[in-house]
Amino acid sequence: MLQINDLTFDAWGRRFFDHAGISLPPGAKVGLVGRNGVGKSTLFKLIMGELVAGGDEIVLPKSTRIGQVAQEHPATPMSLIDTILEADEERHALLTRLETADPEDMGDIWTRLIEIDSDAAPARAAEILAGLGFSVDDLQRPMSEFSGGWRMRVALAAALFSEPDLLLLDEPTNYLDLEGAMWLEARLKKYPHTALIISHDRELLNNSCTHILHLAAAKLEIYTGGYDDFEKLRAEKSRLQLSAKAKQDAERAHLQSFVDRFKAKASKAAQAQSRMKRLAKMQPVSTTIEERVAPFTLPSPPRPLAPPLIRLERANVGYEAAKPILKNLNLRMDLDDRIGLLGVNGAGKSTFAKLIAGALGVETGEFHRDRKMKVGWFHQHQIEAMDPEDTPLEIIRRALPEASESSRRSKLAQFGLGFDKQETTVANLSGGERARLLLNLVAMDAPHMLILDEPTNHLDIDSRRALLDALNDYAGAVILITHDRSLMELVADRLWLAADGTIKPFNGDMDDYAKFVIDKARVAARAPTQIKAPEPVAVAPPPRPRVPAAQAGPLKRKLEAAEAVLARTTKALEALDAVLADPAVYVKDPAKAADLGQKRIKAQAAVDKAEAEWMGIAEQLAAIEA
Repeated sequence: MLQINDLTFDAWGRRFFDHAGISLPPGAKVGLVGRNGVGKSTLFKLIMGELVAGGDEIVLPKSTRIGQVAQEHPATPMSLIDTILEADEERHALLTRLETADPEDMGDIWTRLIEIDSDAAPARAAEILAGLGFSVDDLQRPMSEFSGGWRMRVALAAALFSEPDLLLLDEPTNYLDLEGAMWLEARLKKYPHTALIISHDRELLNNSCTHILHLAAAKLEIYTGGYDDFEKLRAEKSRLQLSAKAKQDAERAHLQSFVDRFKAKASKAAQAQSRMKRLAKMQPVSTTIEERVAPFTLPSPPRPLAPPLIRLERANVGYEAAKPILKNLNLRMDLDDRIGLLGVNGAGKSTFAKLIAGALGVETGEFHRDRKMKVGWFHQHQIEAMDPEDTPLEIIRRALPEASESSRRSKLAQFGLGFDKQETTVANLSGGERARLLLNLVAMDAPHMLILDEPTNHLDIDSRRALLDALNDYAGAVILITHDRSLMELVADRLWLAADGTIKPFNGDMDDYAKFVIDKARVAARAPTQIKAPEPVAVAPPPRPRVPAAQAGPLKRKLEAAEAVLARTTKALEALDAVLADPAVYVKDPAKAADLGQKRIKAQAAVDKAEAEWMGIAEQLAAIEA
């Protein structure tokens, strides 16, 4: 499908690819992995032609449709469902042509619409939108009413709906909640074409990908299987490389020892010379050099507090001059609790986090919170609110005004920000470096509780593992809100679900919740096409107007064109009937038989429509001729 041959690319003073090459098989779902900043997004730009390597290093079959997710869909007055339907450019063009097409061209247009299953498009678009969290009521809302985050989801929905031959997705779960990420994971498994996905989401890489493409040291290497398989294969490869290197080093030492001992002796000079040539020809065994990942520093509270840390009884929470967001909360947390907070965006998870952090109070009911309790609260808005001209050193100076300059720099180094990064402006730090700085800062005072709202959005897989290790060592309570299913499974020991205006314990594990989410999306997807428009009211048709005799000639031509359309559609229907009449097709390939049955239903509908149009024209012509 996609071939990269001897790709070398330099930009911005560094080399991104050095004679790299791979071949992606058709239909593969490939996870592109590598450390932050290694060049994954650069590879996407090269494939899209936004950057040029200088030759024919990137090869795709002719007429390959490439699709990727735009930053966000524009805020247009067009409705959500129509926006998605227009993403299928061929279908949209055919329907547009149909409005003004000559009668003799309509048959070909209708035939192609049947081939691409045009009638099923609205239901398919509604299913994708439901899976990404849109409600039935959202379908007719104009795009201008959606926030930037939701328009990002629209862009993803449009890319999935258009089904390009090569789909490029760059961190698609970053702007999804856990529910959307679970749905996307299931959807990508069924994607009918090739997909190349940049992701640090281990569950998505394990459950949706058939291959892993690893980018490191300016080279590309492809592995079969998911991310866990990739790790095992790479570890085994590294072990074999180290073993081969040790063997070669021993052989090199042995040869060098012989040369050193006997090169001066005439009787052994020839043998020594031979061994020197052998040494010169030895190719060094390359070994995998793993980059060190700085750990996260999450100090535990020095003294435990008496339980419970928090207790809510019949509590209602909201904002002034508005109805409560969360009602009838009856919850309790102790010092050793690890709570995974589930729920779609808008269900009240952030409101609950504000309540526990002390940024919001209850309207009614009881909220008991230990006055001595310190809370460390990390959320995405902190990253967005950072001053781009600020530096890590200036930030920690404000956080530690009494500390010495050397201790501040030492603290930043512990956070994973070396000396070269400490006076770099925030604007020039990567998203991962900003997240790492803030995560360590919120935990610096050894809080009794950590509230982490999407802490992994900008972290690569190795940094996520370092965060997991730090959380497992942390002795305080944790409330975790994340779309990273792997992190949720390995950190949370209890699950709470925000839904229907309240928060309650969820009985089950993450596998149960994944099934719950997929089933819910499937049910929601059935409704949109049923309620898209009100039921038509039966009314008597108006009397057919008399047609002037002068129009008899054009009507005859229209009748001939309608006859041609009817003949084509009837022929297509007869061809399907001929195939379906063979009993063997039901035995050999039941799935194909079912698909042909669906196509026959659509073909019959096309025949009925063509026949009705032919009869209407014939009646008008008969009235004139009478």
